[in-house]
Amino acid sequence: MGTTWHRNAFVDDADAHVNVRAKALQYGLGCFAGVRAYWSDARRDLYVFRLADHVARLVESARILGLAAPFPAERIGEIILELLRRNDCRQDTYIRPLVYVDSDELSPTMTDVPVSLSIYCLPFGRYFAHESIHCCVSSWRRVADNAIPARAKPTAAYLNSALARAEAKRNGFDEAIFLTEAGDVSEGSAEHLFLCRRGQLVSPPSTADNLEGITRRTIIELAQADPLELSFTERRISRTELYVADEVFLCGTGAEVTPVSRIDHRTIADGKVGRVTRAITERVHAVTRGADERWAHWLSPVWRDAKRSSARVPTAARPTRRAAAASRRTPGTTRRART
Repeated sequence: MGTTWHRNAFVDDADAHVNVRAKALQYGLGCFAGVRAYWSDARRDLYVFRLADHVARLVESARILGLAAPFPAERIGEIILELLRRNDCRQDTYIRPLVYVDSDELSPTMTDVPVSLSIYCLPFGRYFAHESIHCCVSSWRRVADNAIPARAKPTAAYLNSALARAEAKRNGFDEAIFLTEAGDVSEGSAEHLFLCRRGQLVSPPSTADNLEGITRRTIIELAQADPLELSFTERRISRTELYVADEVFLCGTGAEVTPVSRIDHRTIADGKVGRVTRAITERVHAVTRGADERWAHWLSPVWRDAKRSSARVPTAARPTRRAAAASRRTPGTTRRART
């Protein structure tokens, strides 16, 4: 959108570079977050949804990978708010913070390496083109947490997601649904899964090799609270239970709440968006745009008190090319030409 936070400063998007030899590019050594900000016409403000939760999970993700995030969670949150202001964001916006190994040594190591933070944002509307989507159960299994920790939202794990989604697309579906190695339902390629059956809302646990989803937690809390007051249970879900569900939907920061109307060429109920799915969608829409004060603690306004907030986020001095290059080299490495 014009400005990116890169390493230690706000820079033009075109100047946010990493070396082609970077470990983060070669081996996927890093972790990221996906954050949504919602514009409210009624309040003339942009609200970042559950910002504190997202940056806390990012720092925890780095810890799981054995990396030290270059800034504490509170500081990352301040940088995100200032980034949105510098880009004059006054529409629904997606924010992508990325913590990564910022070294160009030729080895997939994550010890004694420099770690950097980059954050960019972009206007963002619907994740899927259709109101409801068709899914398939993927032939690719969800990578196990003991192999690549899904809880950490690591960049390398999204090869698993890309393979599953590419297979789904080639076979005429919109999205894939993963099973665990044990054969239980895990999640979509980048979304959590809920189903409704016999009056109960159900979702697999976060121990089913899936992410500890912030949107998932949001839906569970909103579903059980007034005015919905739905019954919810967290348990294992088998593949065939998807076919006989009354409703199925996927959810995530990008996907928000996305109804699923067909799975493996089987129509879910009558193939229409279900009553529960629609009610949850409407609640999420209202809460994320500040229409329910009970959940205002989940919202970080961008433009209210902007001057006072910006004062807490001083512009980092932009490093010289030589200083920036030095900060990316680990002890014992030789200087290489920029590629």
